[in-house]
Amino acid sequence: MKSAYELAMERLDKSSPAEKPITAAKKARLAEIDQVFKGKLAEREIFLKQQLNLAYVEQKAEEVDKIQKQLVSERARLEEEREAEKEHVRRAK
Repeated sequence: MKSAYELAMERLDKSSPAEKPITAAKKARLAEIDQVFKGKLAEREIFLKQQLNLAYVEQKAEEVDKIQKQLVSERARLEEEREAEKEHVRRAK
């Protein structure tokens, strides 16, 4: 005799589409996406940190705050782009 939990899990399995395993080609593409976005992030961080250091030297507090906020937003934007592209690859047939 099955428990209520086991019956609920069976119904859930039937109602949700089964995810296909990720192929080797998709895994390679996902790794490539990670590398590309890792490079983009590094490039932006280097550029913005140079500007940040310059603002520190010139003692421009407003500029420092602005650059720090830009750095955070750039990281978030690139992370979103990376995840969107990876999700596109995962959903592709």
